[in-house]
Amino acid sequence: MGQPKPDANSELNPNLKEVAQGKRRNFRYAFGCAILASMASILLGYDIGVMSGAAKYIRKDLKLTDVEVEILIGILNLYSLVGSFAAGRTSDWVGRRYTIVFAAAIFFVGALLMGFAMNYAFLMFGRLIAGIGVGYALMIAPVYTAEVSPASARGFLTSFPEVFINSGILLGYVSNYAFSHLSYHLSWRFMLGIGAVPSVLLGVLVLFMPESPRWLVLQGRLKDAKLVLGKTSDTPEDAELRLADIKRAAGIPESCDDDVVTVNKKSHGEGVWKELLLRPLPAVRRILLTAIGVHFFQQASGIDSVVLYSPTIFDKAGIHSDNAQLGTTVAVGFTKTMFILIATVFLDRVGRRPLLMSSIGGIIVCLASLGLGLTVIGRHGDEKIEWAVALCIASVLLYVAFFSIGLGPITWVYTSEIFPLRLRAQGAAIGVAVNRVTSGVITMTFLSLQKAITIGGSFFLYGGVAVAASVFYYFCLPETRGKTLEETCQLFGLNTDEVQEEGDVQMVKANETGAKVAN
Repeated sequence: MGQPKPDANSELNPNLKEVAQGKRRNFRYAFGCAILASMASILLGYDIGVMSGAAKYIRKDLKLTDVEVEILIGILNLYSLVGSFAAGRTSDWVGRRYTIVFAAAIFFVGALLMGFAMNYAFLMFGRLIAGIGVGYALMIAPVYTAEVSPASARGFLTSFPEVFINSGILLGYVSNYAFSHLSYHLSWRFMLGIGAVPSVLLGVLVLFMPESPRWLVLQGRLKDAKLVLGKTSDTPEDAELRLADIKRAAGIPESCDDDVVTVNKKSHGEGVWKELLLRPLPAVRRILLTAIGVHFFQQASGIDSVVLYSPTIFDKAGIHSDNAQLGTTVAVGFTKTMFILIATVFLDRVGRRPLLMSSIGGIIVCLASLGLGLTVIGRHGDEKIEWAVALCIASVLLYVAFFSIGLGPITWVYTSEIFPLRLRAQGAAIGVAVNRVTSGVITMTFLSLQKAITIGGSFFLYGGVAVAASVFYYFCLPETRGKTLEETCQLFGLNTDEVQEEGDVQMVKANETGAKVAN
């Protein structure tokens, strides 16, 4: 009789067992890093969720008009531009990890200022500070996560910022419900002020995670980068390949095996704006337009109007009790969070494009259904149309579900993947800026828009934007599943050597006597 064939889990294959155990251990380490970094995104989610309910009490307490409420809710998105643009350069200068700490500290101050605000002007100042912190967090969380993740699990791990945005929204909704029983003078102050708590936890926990290996290579700290890659790659061979790709993208010879080299030009983001905006290579221009497009359509399809104004939508749908509105809103947050968790499982199994196209198709149908239901209810005045009310509630829940399985997470995953190394932080900052400007315009015009063309017409308009988005996604977004960050650039026709030459990266290293020798 022949010998039994060795099995990967048998004692005859101790090396394979060791590799499998090492792979699982490394995945857990990368998973932990992604969780900690992505917690930064909870800051935006909490603000979105909590303002949807707090706005009602702020309006009563400070006696605000519709326009003042619109501006109060949406202005944080414009304030976040300051943070997102500053974060690109900050993260290139001090590193990805300390930029997350900085984001948490800024939001902490903003949350306290909003909680103690005594008038509209003071509250707007608090939102300015909180908005800068949100901008920092939105830019850096997906960039760090993408740079620390192995290609085999990058979609799963890089979707975590969207998971935490949704978790933050749900926490905001719960906060609304928990403090809604207080007097309206106190309720909104507790709702906003309690947001300082997650920022403290974030600032402390982030100190326990490593720096991004790609940032370390850009600083010439090759030994430190090797250590991080060894802990976050599937195998030692994969770690070596990732390091070689990063060194090549950074303009460091692959044969260089020194522990530390000194990159004496453009290692902290100098000249990147010129390469992105003033004199971009054709492939870089295509990457930039793709990033701008995915961020624009994510917000222009109306997600923040649905989330921020869900109590208003349910009120128009015939649900008039405050408790019933807030309770239904919690159901929206719960649905959104559950489906983003489902999306994380399939991103690396199914791929980006299939999920994205399924998501936008479902969104188009849901927006049309919501527009129809609200239009029917609006035309029947005080008469309650049961089927239309049920259609509106189902459409909102299905809308956030379809958004969460594709359009929500893939926007952040895709933007963090497609930029070349030197341009990644500030390229992602441009994407975040477009995202926040679009969100700000949508949220600051919703109440006025629904007065001008009816609330049902508003959602028909968002549905038309979603149709345009589906065309853009189909023709402009290649599949990036399973590619390394350096390989994804090539899908857009970019040779990373071109970026090196354009960036004019020069490197020097220290010899044994400490003198600097140019390579």
